[in-house]
Amino acid sequence: MNGPDPRNPHPMEGFPQIVFLNAVCRNPNIIIGDYTYYDAAEGYEDFEKNVLYLFPHIDDRLVIGKFCAIARGVTFIMNGANHKMSGLSTYPFQIFGNGWERVTPPNRELPLKGDTIIGNDVWLGYKALVMPGVRVGDGAIVASESVVTASVPPYAIVGGNPAKVLRMRYEPEVVARLCTIAWWHWSAEKITRHLEAIVGADVEALAGAGD
Repeated sequence: MNGPDPRNPHPMEGFPQIVFLNAVCRNPNIIIGDYTYYDAAEGYEDFEKNVLYLFPHIDDRLVIGKFCAIARGVTFIMNGANHKMSGLSTYPFQIFGNGWERVTPPNRELPLKGDTIIGNDVWLGYKALVMPGVRVGDGAIVASESVVTASVPPYAIVGGNPAKVLRMRYEPEVVARLCTIAWWHWSAEKITRHLEAIVGADVEALAGAGD
């Protein structure tokens, strides 16, 4: 056997709250890699409900890599939450129409920050909040109830409001090797063969894994 089927929404028998997100997420602006799971206590729809202000006219995306662990209550704020700040009022008159749509600002006048990108093998803790345009690097850990307002380096552990780097999981040269190895892009069969090295942090074994 080479691991669970990433197309199976409920990979853990008897635990329906654990959901492989790419098997259930239907929003074209939410892109999720294989084996990334969510603790969906209220059903898998709970995840998309927690991706806030993802409006089609903004055209930003939430991109999440493979093998991520997303705890219950994690929330993403997208660029649709941003208001124009260069006028006297930040009130979004235009969204109510009835003559007010004439002051609709072009996207270039909004404080848009681009796609929100979560790397591979990232652990987002309980009720973490991720702000628009943030990039969380591969192998990072975000502590429970943190507010992530800035990008997170690969293999960093961050926490707080705003989230700050608490420590790095590995030395810089090890982080660089792990990002080059990128085991999360291997086939399921190869990952299965090298599970002990992945779980045991045997970087040398992974580096010499070959095909």
